[in-house]
Amino acid sequence: YIVESGIAAGAFPGAQVLVAKDGKVVYHETFGFHTYDSLAPVRRDDLYDFASVTKITSALPAIIKWTGEDKFDIDAPLKAYFPAFSRSNKASLSYRSMLAHNARLRPWIPYWRSTLKGCANYPWKRGWDNDNYNNWKFKRKTFSRDSSEKFNVFVTEDLWLHKDYKEKRIYKAIKKSPLNEKQEYKYSGLLFYLLPEIVANHSGMDYETYLKQTFYQPLGAYTLTFNPERFFPRSRIIPTERDTFFRKTQLHGTVHDEGAAMMGGFSANAGLFGSAGDLAKLMQMYMNYGTYGGERYITESAMKEFTKCQYCDQGNRRGLGFDKPLIEYSPESSSVAEDASPASFGHSGYTGTFTWADPESGLLFIFFSNRVYPTRFNGKIYEMGIRPRIHQVLYDAMKM
Repeated sequence: YIVESGIAAGAFPGAQVLVAKDGKVVYHETFGFHTYDSLAPVRRDDLYDFASVTKITSALPAIIKWTGEDKFDIDAPLKAYFPAFSRSNKASLSYRSMLAHNARLRPWIPYWRSTLKGCANYPWKRGWDNDNYNNWKFKRKTFSRDSSEKFNVFVTEDLWLHKDYKEKRIYKAIKKSPLNEKQEYKYSGLLFYLLPEIVANHSGMDYETYLKQTFYQPLGAYTLTFNPERFFPRSRIIPTERDTFFRKTQLHGTVHDEGAAMMGGFSANAGLFGSAGDLAKLMQMYMNYGTYGGERYITESAMKEFTKCQYCDQGNRRGLGFDKPLIEYSPESSSVAEDASPASFGHSGYTGTFTWADPESGLLFIFFSNRVYPTRFNGKIYEMGIRPRIHQVLYDAMKM
């Protein structure tokens, strides 16, 4: 009923809800359509753009695994595993503080704006324009309308990024970005742009290959992938936004997040796609504190450390990578049910995605929608409190 009221109010054209209890899927229902024209009904095995749910489903499991095997030290400074930043103001920030969003990092950098002529290179410089939109007048070595040897990073059919852009511009912007004055909880995606390279260097393998071979394939989560159009027909992928200011096209099968798009779709801040059923497998492994189907992927102690509130004493509710319930519940600002236990964890995504696992009650909840279709400015999903309301209904049902 809550989901249907959301569709009726135009919060999203379609959605799906998956619920598992004690390791078994007890409910998996689809609602509505891919788009408001009601042509393609939502199907259970459709692939969604995870957005920030990527933050707990891509590089993070690798970091948790290595932490448990004493192959990675989360209290080490950034430079220990990312030497390119040895001489930056972030060199000595610990992975623990960055993963818990407690390291004074800026929330985000809209890299694409700096590719336009007349705009400063960085948001903290004079001449930065926060309202500019793509007029196809780009600086040198940024974008080209056609692909070539040098411009080989696909963003859209009409937008190809220079091959050196990631190293020379994105990393550089993160490296140079000023730190916030105050040491406090500030949600930031910046570390998650660097994690794919850290995972690749640490594993000696390609980032995506390592994740697929170590986690997704053994879990049977075959839809979890970056740039899904390589493997799946577009008809199985849920469309997101009609981007009117940067990519000037309907986004469908390519990542919604601009920063991840400029990383070629491979990032750890956003970029992963997959089905609800396959996300459930990874989340269930987390909820079992590292095991799934009789196999152990991650040590129990590492799993418990990462899903624990890290800086509660400073008023920061976050775990390591994982989001946690508010320290003091407030119906206005909570994105989860009031009854979600302090042991519970999960993450939400900008595109309308959400997952939450509660080891105490054995409850796993996944809500997928494409609320950004056709525009990101539709905030009805938040105004109507759709995700926390459904979540609470599940807890209420368990009491009956």
